[in-house]
Amino acid sequence: MTTIDGEVAAGFEPVREAFAANFAQHGDIGAAVCVYQYGRPVVDLWGGIADPETGRPWARDTLQLVYSATKGATATAAHMLAERGALDLDAPVAKYWPEFAAEGKADIPVRWLLSHQAGLIALDQPVPLDEALAWHPMTAALAAQRPQWTPGTAHGYHGRTWGWLVGEVIRRVSGRTPGRFFADEIAAPLELDFFIGLPADQRDRVSRMVYQRPAIDLTTVPAESVPEELREQVAAWQDPESFSNRAYAVTDPAAIDFDAHEVQAAELPASNGIGTAHALARMYAALIGEVDGTRLVAPETLESATKEQASGKDQVMLIPSRFSTGYMLPTETNPMIGAGSFGHTGRGGSLGFADLEHGVAFGYAMNKIIGGADDLRAASLVNAVRRSLA
Repeated sequence: MTTIDGEVAAGFEPVREAFAANFAQHGDIGAAVCVYQYGRPVVDLWGGIADPETGRPWARDTLQLVYSATKGATATAAHMLAERGALDLDAPVAKYWPEFAAEGKADIPVRWLLSHQAGLIALDQPVPLDEALAWHPMTAALAAQRPQWTPGTAHGYHGRTWGWLVGEVIRRVSGRTPGRFFADEIAAPLELDFFIGLPADQRDRVSRMVYQRPAIDLTTVPAESVPEELREQVAAWQDPESFSNRAYAVTDPAAIDFDAHEVQAAELPASNGIGTAHALARMYAALIGEVDGTRLVAPETLESATKEQASGKDQVMLIPSRFSTGYMLPTETNPMIGAGSFGHTGRGGSLGFADLEHGVAFGYAMNKIIGGADDLRAASLVNAVRRSLA
């Protein structure tokens, strides 16, 4: 049996049971989960193996790359700048980033970048990976790119480009890179173990990811053998020119090794945040209330930040999705706690969110990358939180 370390407050024992079951039944190798309620931790658990190659155990301070759960941290930075009056979310992006006005983009507001409505999911000419990691070549390419659809008429998940788009606005407005702004204004006051751009001296704390291959390769399955409701998605995965594929092919090579030192050290504000489940939960807790004397944004800022901006069929994922100005909102497949929740998932299973109605903030990070309908781990933990609240 996997040893589970940490603490659970009375009433939240179902979360410990679900966390243990994730190892016994759902494939977790190393993981951590944290829940805050009304500004204090009520669940803080970790267990398993951080590095299967060496056997290094998962510790309280083990760091984990959380993929797109990073977007919640970056969105928070943007809303802090908006609250301070430094950034107008309804102003044209070109007000802060003049080069962005090229190719008919002069009137795109900042809000549409955050809510995946800008149509800049892909590049006509992918940027060499080493140049993308250096930042400026990628932002220059995006500034020169024509949108894939008329901005504001549809939404589609900007899986990779979102971080450079929103991050460049943060950089132009604040004079700091998005990773530096996050470190100074969010991580430092809250003492968060979370980085967008990993310092070299933290590398040894990072877990090693293990990728589970799907049982069936849907990219080669004949269309007639696919259930009707999945045929459009499968057809898109099989088409290299589809938005579903092009959105993740903005670098050359398209595949990015997120275990590589140079990738973890770079700032990819959409996808390479590295931290603990505790840090994710604590950040979201400080969005909905005060944590040890720190609150990140005022209630009225939070209310605006979490209002729905886009919903319906996603042009990239080809399923229904909902976005506020930077955060994911509850859907049938990711209900979180309920209608008052907001946050962000990450590839393979990681999740961070808050629910204002219940005063709850949640963080889950793991090194077994599964994803898709086969992954029940985060959902089982959230369901256990829901039962504990009931």
